[in-house]
Amino acid sequence: MASGKFTKSWGAEYVGAGEVRFRLWATGQKRVTLRLSGKDTEMDPAGDGWFEATLQGVAPGAEYNFVLADGTQVPDPAARAQKADVNGPSIVIDPLSYRWQNTAWAGRPWEETVVYELHIGTFTSEGTFNAAIEKLPYLAATGITMIELLPVSQFGGDRGWGYDGVLLYAPHSAYGTPDDFKAFVDAAHGHGLSVVLDIVLNHFGPEGNYLPLLAPDFFHKERMTPWGAGIAYDVDAVRRYIAEAPLYWLQEYNLDGLRFDAIDQIDDPSGKHILIEIAERVRAEITDRPVHLTTEDNRNVIFLHPRGEDGTVPLYSGEWNDDFHNAIHVFATGETHGYYRDFAHQPEKLIARILTEGFAWQGEVSAQTGKKHGVKSSGQPPLAFVDFIQNHDQTGNRARGERLIELAGADRTRILLAMLLLSPHIPLLFMGEEYGETNPFLFFTDFHGELARAVREGRAKEFEGHAGHDDGSVPDPNAEQTFALSKLDWRKPESDEGKNWLALTRELLALRQKSVVPLLATAGGNAGRVVRTAEGFVAVSWAFPQGTLSLALNIGAAAQPLPDQPGETIFAWPEAGETLPQNSILVRLAPGESK
Repeated sequence: MASGKFTKSWGAEYVGAGEVRFRLWATGQKRVTLRLSGKDTEMDPAGDGWFEATLQGVAPGAEYNFVLADGTQVPDPAARAQKADVNGPSIVIDPLSYRWQNTAWAGRPWEETVVYELHIGTFTSEGTFNAAIEKLPYLAATGITMIELLPVSQFGGDRGWGYDGVLLYAPHSAYGTPDDFKAFVDAAHGHGLSVVLDIVLNHFGPEGNYLPLLAPDFFHKERMTPWGAGIAYDVDAVRRYIAEAPLYWLQEYNLDGLRFDAIDQIDDPSGKHILIEIAERVRAEITDRPVHLTTEDNRNVIFLHPRGEDGTVPLYSGEWNDDFHNAIHVFATGETHGYYRDFAHQPEKLIARILTEGFAWQGEVSAQTGKKHGVKSSGQPPLAFVDFIQNHDQTGNRARGERLIELAGADRTRILLAMLLLSPHIPLLFMGEEYGETNPFLFFTDFHGELARAVREGRAKEFEGHAGHDDGSVPDPNAEQTFALSKLDWRKPESDEGKNWLALTRELLALRQKSVVPLLATAGGNAGRVVRTAEGFVAVSWAFPQGTLSLALNIGAAAQPLPDQPGETIFAWPEAGETLPQNSILVRLAPGESK
């Protein structure tokens, strides 16, 4: 396991023996002063908008700011750590100070992946990296193989989802220090758990973003995103800042992968798209362990997820499959508001298509937008799709943050959980889902004044037309109670109901590793087949070189005849009879010839 310092183009770099190099791109400034431990040093212009200074005798932990000509103090946009909030001083960090313990860690193959999406702030009562370490044995014993953290880059305030980060290289100070984060990753590896990080390269948050002041050229004002002017990915200094961040997190923190948020909002006119450049650099520079890169992209595209003839992954490992969630949500709840409109008609057929081909929408005209949506995806292997029946986004984007168990009921949710965990796609669980958590996950922030009002009112307006928001009751995102309500209740896994849920999850995950994972390493595209669908009923199968996997489930009111599917039953809930009654599932496996 390689570990160590990643040298950035921007910001403070601790060279060693007390020497620190400071570098800032500030095209909007004629003069920049470095204020380090209360002493000012004029930075030298270095051409093309860069300012530099190198100082000796600097101890790790020293505080610094950049001071502009008008006296404004700003943090380092590429700081490795902040003393406290996004507006205060940055801290000099020695990246080599942490001593890694689990140096034999070699990663885990993608086909073994079971993702556990986790928000550090609400995962434990303390909401810190150190507190989360205590739960790692529990996750490993449950059968989780990969922890996916919501973004941890420093954002405004203490509380938030993390998607409003502004200091892309600094772990959020309320969660702990850089060494605390490294200790979390290190401990996870010791329990056989991979760790990946959700990273946001499409925008910056509304508080603490000083880049427009430092360098207006960082943004293209003529290219707008839902969050403001688009990032100028085709400008060299900007491209370095954005493209180096993924390499930094992977190499300096020994992470096992990254999830790239809302990449459809990354508009790059360069000859080579920045996402392709990032993936190629990752594959070229990190060769000592598997690195798993996934994307979130509502366009339903596949150009970032090719496979080599031998099944290797030259770019991105998989795509978050929102189609799966959306179809399941309509199937389970009957809600058809907002973006669920595209899944309102015969969701059973859409689910069957998703399971066997990848996407529901593969070029057809969307009822919601009136435009063609998606591309053909049946040639993709099942491993190219990350599926979930709930996550932070779809849960939090409800006025009351209800989880699926509250909306669809325990019996129906149990069947859908089994389908998720025993399909050949990569499954993702949202924290607490494994034991049937019923606490909500709400949208929360920690803004103040006019910004707090704007977020509160804007969030309420954004929810108009979404399922679950008909009465307009949206909790105040800035209220501390909204955050507190979203924390997991760790008493529930010890209750009788929680123990039953957890036992089922562990049974399903053990079965997945034993019977499903061996099929996946050689699984290619065009392997799925729709057996039959009816109201509330789905039956599908996949033919792989190592065997044929079949799945049938029924959440409809009427019992359905058992489909003609080969092999032995490996899971049934309840025990299989001559028909599939309401809220039942049957999974079979027929061994194939090894190739």
